[in-house]
Amino acid sequence: MTAQSDYPFTPIPFTDVTFTDNFWAPRLQTNRRVTLPFNFRKCEETGRIDNFAKAAGWMEGQHEGIFFNDSDVFKVVEGAAYCLALSPDPELDSYLDDLIVKFAGAQEEDGYLYTARTIDPGAVRADREGLTRWSNLRVNHELYNVGHLYEAAVAHFQATGKRTLLDVALKNADLIDSVFGPDKRRDVPGHQEIEIGLAKLYRVTGDERYLRLAKFFLDERGHANGRELYTNFGNPGYMQDHLPVVEQSEAVGHAVRAVYMYTGMADVAALTGDASYIAAIDRLWENVVGRKLYLTGGIGARHTGEAFGDDYELPNTEAYTETCAAIANILWNQRMFLLHGDARSMDVLELALYNGFLSGVSLSGDEFFYTNPLASDGKTAVNRGRIGRQPWFDCSCCPTNDVRFIASLPGYVYASDADSLYVNLFVAGEGRVEMGGQSVRLRQETNYPWQGRVRLRVDPARRAEFALRVRIPGWATIRPVPSDLYRFLDVSDAAPALTVNGETVTPALEKGYAVLRRVWQPGDVVELALPLPVRRVLCHEAVEGNRGRAALMRGPLIYCVEGVDNGGSVADLSLADDAPLTVEHRPELLNGVTVIRGEGAQPFTAIPYYAWSHRGAGEMAVWIEREVG
Repeated sequence: MTAQSDYPFTPIPFTDVTFTDNFWAPRLQTNRRVTLPFNFRKCEETGRIDNFAKAAGWMEGQHEGIFFNDSDVFKVVEGAAYCLALSPDPELDSYLDDLIVKFAGAQEEDGYLYTARTIDPGAVRADREGLTRWSNLRVNHELYNVGHLYEAAVAHFQATGKRTLLDVALKNADLIDSVFGPDKRRDVPGHQEIEIGLAKLYRVTGDERYLRLAKFFLDERGHANGRELYTNFGNPGYMQDHLPVVEQSEAVGHAVRAVYMYTGMADVAALTGDASYIAAIDRLWENVVGRKLYLTGGIGARHTGEAFGDDYELPNTEAYTETCAAIANILWNQRMFLLHGDARSMDVLELALYNGFLSGVSLSGDEFFYTNPLASDGKTAVNRGRIGRQPWFDCSCCPTNDVRFIASLPGYVYASDADSLYVNLFVAGEGRVEMGGQSVRLRQETNYPWQGRVRLRVDPARRAEFALRVRIPGWATIRPVPSDLYRFLDVSDAAPALTVNGETVTPALEKGYAVLRRVWQPGDVVELALPLPVRRVLCHEAVEGNRGRAALMRGPLIYCVEGVDNGGSVADLSLADDAPLTVEHRPELLNGVTVIRGEGAQPFTAIPYYAWSHRGAGEMAVWIEREVG
């Protein structure tokens, strides 16, 4: 295996992009001021942090919580490092230093780090942690935990320049590399994640051992090399161990595990040039987007096994659509863009971002959804056995995942290659990128997603020729998603429009991007006008639960109806195909939202899906029965 450079398209680092808008900038502030300290406090209260002190021998007591709880702390540390990179905070910096001392203390002499075993090796169980190291990788998350350690360590090193956590991670990775490999122990983690972390360690160190190890864990799946292939819940594909990864073409099993694996495959493909990996994840992407994607961008239909269902199995009330799975979908689709430079991946990313992910965290930043169904009777507990968002869960992978993702969001807005600058998301703020050996500053002004006008000022240090590629979202042209899974009922005459310095232009459209190639001067201004009519969305007839129903979409936002706005119930609500629909911005409602009003059998009000369940338990539906005239 020979390493190559990396992805052909490079994201502009989140540290070079700032948000000043009224939609995302407040959420980043809430994440830093509320969600981050809240998560650390919960990790303290639930013993997650004390587990490291106990493993270090500094405290007495048994291991508390689930055996993979170490990963939650590492994820919050990663989010904290991103926050530090964006905004210096001596108190947070000192807190992380103290935590890292605990991590290092909990690490055994040879690099092993797994508090559930180290605290009391005699208390472990064969069916849980495994009686000895690496003996129960199917279940115990030994390798999953440290994958999140590696991601946190790289983030902390890049944010602070300190090697303290990176050294802990490298010591552990060196141990694992000494144990696993083609001529060593042949086994795989039951829950993928370490592959992503190893790729990050390779990028920061240049040590090809870590890249080879990531590829080994991927290549070993689906091969019974002295072990039984992993299954669970009667599902041979639950852990994606049913076939070699390059032979997989259908997304099956636990959704988060699957999409973390696809993300790791994309990283390894970019770093090695392995065409068979790219072909496999291309097939898998087409399967997900064409047959297994919720209109909200959520994935994972089944509660049993937190898993993908069969093709077109997309129930609404019973939808699992875990918040972590939406985040994984975003991570994967960003990498698919970085491989191919295709706006279709960014369309899926944006859909998941504004809907399936954003619903998972409350406006206040301290309550969370684990599951994100598309319908609710307001009584049935679907959120890990509870109704509504909750401040914490025994398994709190979602709240801790939220922290690290939101802090990194500015890094998804822009990207570049040798001669092009890509505008992928529309968020007011500023960015800085190097193009052709000089700095180019970008300034977006927009009230997206409530309004569709985007003003982009392009400021190269001096005149420079390059292509500015502005994404034209699929929802603004022909379809809600890049497949035939969903379609618009109505045809809109409105079309996106572009001007450069006030003059209308009709640029070529390549892979979903309007291509503006010219010699740019300081102060040049590009304006994009995206039409934002309310669109009725229909679903593929093979999706049983959505036959005879329509959903409402405006821009990237999917809407829902809640009982609180509609006389207490939405179960009997219907919408005529020709009923007029109007919009109204309500700055006092749910931190400011644009609502949709319409006439059905009764007047109704719809709100953005992400904002549901903030006003008490009640009925909710995304898909509304159609009245066909």
